[in-house]
Amino acid sequence: MAVVGGGVVGLTCALELARAGHRVRLHTADPWAATTSAVAAAIWFPYRAAPADAVLRWGATSLGVLTALAGDPASGVRMRPGTYLHRTPDPDPWWTPGIPGVRPATPEELPPGVPAGTRCTLPVVDTGDYLPWLSAACAAAGVTTVPGRVDALDGVPGDVVVVAAGLASGPLLGDGTGVPVQGQVVRLADPGIGEWLLDEDGPAGLTYVVPRGRDVVVGGTAVEGATGREPDPAVEAAILERACALVPALRGQPVLSRAVGLRPGRPTVRLERLDVGGRPVIACYGHGGAGVTLSWGCAAEVADEVAAAASALA
Repeated sequence: MAVVGGGVVGLTCALELARAGHRVRLHTADPWAATTSAVAAAIWFPYRAAPADAVLRWGATSLGVLTALAGDPASGVRMRPGTYLHRTPDPDPWWTPGIPGVRPATPEELPPGVPAGTRCTLPVVDTGDYLPWLSAACAAAGVTTVPGRVDALDGVPGDVVVVAAGLASGPLLGDGTGVPVQGQVVRLADPGIGEWLLDEDGPAGLTYVVPRGRDVVVGGTAVEGATGREPDPAVEAAILERACALVPALRGQPVLSRAVGLRPGRPTVRLERLDVGGRPVIACYGHGGAGVTLSWGCAAEVADEVAAAASALA
């Protein structure tokens, strides 16, 4: 069978299917370092993903797997405490069920001028370590990697095909509902802050600060429809100003790198089994800013769909 897509969702699907006993070929247009997954701050958080009930189910599975992986230094996963800021009088932290230790932030734990927040400990995934770890796990499980862009599914051999190629998935399946959601980040030297911070509703824009030990991923933006992949210096300056206002320890830290990624936006995640040219095809895309967050839960459901397809073919 085949999996199309070499980002975090495609890699995780390939690994789960190989572990289930399937012979898997992974078709990837780019090496892992060139994927949008490599740009992500990659904290467990269901950003711009729907529907809520399925996101919570998939996210819970991924939370369990990532929490377990945090015990393996090679995986790049660490459990870190942090604060989700609230700027509305009646916030709805709908994503918190199942997360241990959730509590309101105390005034001392909040930046000046921020009225409230939610404290919890979440997995933070350093994709510079995690994606190579995931690729190596795929290889060890027997996954064969086939480099090259897939332009049409009829050129992909296999009894079953999984389409998990982010923004490239919709065109392969005739689905025009996907939209790029451009995100820009800057990576700073880590001054030892130790805790993440997320501010979705800041008056000047989205801000997140995610320390990874060797650096801090600072963002960000969420520009629907933008397709550029080159960092904008003016946007970077605005991001840094917002972040430093919330976390003053970041001010003056050297810039280590910068990047832009295109999140695979869609009204809802598409995970379903289709018949395409008489062959079962499993769609798994549209994860928005939550690819890592939903990856293991979606991969488990993809494996169930593949098993059901195999039973139907038997």
